[in-house]
Amino acid sequence: MSADLLVRGARVIDGSGNPYTYADVSVRGDRIAAIAPPGSLPVAEARELVDARGMVLCPGFIDIQSHAILSLMRDGRCLSKITQGVTTEVMGEAWTPAPQGGLIEDPLSRTMFALPVDPVWYERMLSWTRFGDWLEALESAGVSPNVGSFLGGGTLRAFVKGMAMGAANADELIGMRRVLAAAMEDGAFGVAYALVYPPDAYANTSELTAVCREMARYGGLYITHLRSESAAIFEALEEAFAIGRGAGVPVEIYHLKAAHPDHWWRMPSVIERITRERAAGLDVTADMYPYPASGTGLAAILPTWTAEGGRLYERLRDPAARAAVRRQLEGREPHDGMGLETEGGAHGVMPVGFRAPEHQRYVGMRLSEIAEERGQDWIETVLDLLAHERQRISTIFFSMTERNLRLQLQQPWVTFATDAGGFDPAWANPLGPYHPRAYGSYPRVLRQYVREERLLTLEEAIREMTSAVANRLGLQGRGTLREGAYADLVLFDPDTVTDRATFEDPHQLSTGISEVWVNGVRVVRHGEHTGATPGRFVRGQGGA
Repeated sequence: MSADLLVRGARVIDGSGNPYTYADVSVRGDRIAAIAPPGSLPVAEARELVDARGMVLCPGFIDIQSHAILSLMRDGRCLSKITQGVTTEVMGEAWTPAPQGGLIEDPLSRTMFALPVDPVWYERMLSWTRFGDWLEALESAGVSPNVGSFLGGGTLRAFVKGMAMGAANADELIGMRRVLAAAMEDGAFGVAYALVYPPDAYANTSELTAVCREMARYGGLYITHLRSESAAIFEALEEAFAIGRGAGVPVEIYHLKAAHPDHWWRMPSVIERITRERAAGLDVTADMYPYPASGTGLAAILPTWTAEGGRLYERLRDPAARAAVRRQLEGREPHDGMGLETEGGAHGVMPVGFRAPEHQRYVGMRLSEIAEERGQDWIETVLDLLAHERQRISTIFFSMTERNLRLQLQQPWVTFATDAGGFDPAWANPLGPYHPRAYGSYPRVLRQYVREERLLTLEEAIREMTSAVANRLGLQGRGTLREGAYADLVLFDPDTVTDRATFEDPHQLSTGISEVWVNGVRVVRHGEHTGATPGRFVRGQGGA
């Protein structure tokens, strides 16, 4: 029987963690048709032949923490991710643009990563009353990777309770469960909270548990940015464990880290506590990105009460509110914001996402340097910049240590993610710097931690990028290279694959990923995007 594609002589790593084998792989339509010893499949019957000798063929990588929501609307190719070998983007941390309605008036009011949005897409957003409307629209418009998502926990709360602080009452919980059930039936993988950002931060443990009980009926996953990743990380972990046990749901911890030099010592204990819970029967896992710096909004350092009612920027112009923020950021009063969890304090903070023309000179400078130039202390600088910009200001925080990264990635229950969108340097570079993880996360693992430091075998690294993620999400037919599976495939040179993006020069595509197929369609040929957009909306178990 004829094949659309025959890949000959590849070193096949199937994603399961098993040792590699040399094989020929044929593809028919969107599926893997056969895997056979080299030379055993008839060449004459293949419409396209790829000589893969000296190369590794593996399943496409699945990014469980993607922020490609807006970037996919701008550019469906998702270039910086697809050239890393990412064939499936899973979004949803804190915010999703659907469902639209309830107390949400502006679907972009709480987006975590601001990009200019085409007015046509904005008008479409206003009509997305169901969770699935958004992902169906992406598939219809044409995207290169497969797309799926959790329901953003902040979106769920805002739909019913807006930006109000305080515990949800009985009627509000009923409303949340109704919205969540509809999203799960549409294909959400679960609910995703970021408990350091409002309004997610306003939800207490009881509310989170009640929401997750509804999700449990659909086989969903509770995935969370912990309430603290520094001084209170142990307590934050215990809350996540309690929600998993109380609701009877599996738990995934976003971007595992210990932030702030004073708390780096906590990571071995964090790992010990997760391992102990797993041994006791709680299904808890984590993901990470392979960089010692995080990326979020500068506003994340503020106490969460400042955003109550959606009045953050108005409060930053109020002298009394500013004085209260100062007292808390100086440590004179307790607060629940992130604060400065960086190495070197204000010098470990690099704001990059300025929009105001008069602030462009600050791009790439450290917060300490900006404050010195302005003749202010760092707190006054933060408050003034945020009040003037009236947006979160994308910022890089140098807060972790490589020593902990190396420890984390060797845990069998840890997988890899990017925590980033997908960009093309041609249009992204003029927008200013961005975290290099958008361009280099997966090749960085393959280069630094597999090839150079040998902390992981190639088979184990690929397992943590493919089948381990697919299994976590309940994705059927993806994440493994086997007969009958979807033909999401990556072909790369293990000796040359590398990341090129840096914090100083982030908009650089990775190299070494030679060919990528999504659903049997080639989207990367000889390292160049083909323009193909065969990506599909992939659904969780509730929508299967």
